[in-house]
Amino acid sequence: MKITRRVLLAAPGALLLPAPTLADRQSLAAALREFTGGQPMREGRVRLDVSPLVENGNAVPISIAVDTPMTAADHVRRIGVFNERNPQPNVITAQFGPRSGRAYLATHIRLATSQALVAVAEMSDGSFWSERVEVVVTLAACIEG
Repeated sequence: MKITRRVLLAAPGALLLPAPTLADRQSLAAALREFTGGQPMREGRVRLDVSPLVENGNAVPISIAVDTPMTAADHVRRIGVFNERNPQPNVITAQFGPRSGRAYLATHIRLATSQALVAVAEMSDGSFWSERVEVVVTLAACIEG
């Protein structure tokens, strides 16, 4: 007999395992503070492109572009993407420099449920710029069930 989750849960004295813990607004704020070193973030210069309504959270395309000339005096050092409700608040961090040519990052991510995404760019002058986008997910990912 194959033991499935349904069989296991129906058995007397079944072992109940805790569900994975989701990140929350506090852990998002803590991850942003860690990324910025507590420095203030300004809105602007960063464009986070993601569909506001996602049918399937298993592979959500996102792209981040930062308005900068990418010169030695004015360039992006890092781009970080953070989420509000996945098991880990830090989705990805990418390193850049003036030789990168342009500050652009594109990838696919998994989203556990509807939530906010935040993209933050650290500039060569030490400033931090961001954009926050709310995403509605109709079929969740990241949670075992």
